[in-house]
Amino acid sequence: MSEQLHPLAPHHLPFYLAPPAGETDVLMVAMGIFLVAAVLYVGNLYWRLHSLPERMAHKSEKLQFEIVAILGLISLFTHIHAFWVAGLLLALIDIPDFGTPLRSIAGSVEKIADASDTDAKVEETMREQAEPPIGKESGVKETDMPKREAHGHV
Repeated sequence: MSEQLHPLAPHHLPFYLAPPAGETDVLMVAMGIFLVAAVLYVGNLYWRLHSLPERMAHKSEKLQFEIVAILGLISLFTHIHAFWVAGLLLALIDIPDFGTPLRSIAGSVEKIADASDTDAKVEETMREQAEPPIGKESGVKETDMPKREAHGHV
């Protein structure tokens, strides 16, 4: 079968016209490769933009990093952009650290409480040593002790 051009067809066809059957359409192959590359590029750009608040919070080591990450995931799966905006705002602001001073105060109070307990134990031990025990080992007889009154006073 001979492939000849139609007598009325121009001799120089533009490159964007499909070639006859059996030949490779170079423009379609090029556009297919461009389409795949464009989809991958736009997808990568979307993922980088979507994870921007999380990366910002992680880089600056913010306390609210986990909240920002959760807001990013919620916005990704629900397509509600308000969550992404909230995550971005949380990543940009510094929330004051109340935990560290409170932990320091709690530690100091524990030390004071331990010191008070130790002081009370020392005082109790000193009182026990100052008062002679009553009994056979002490050498003090119960008859030598003054009699207690009815109300329990000495």
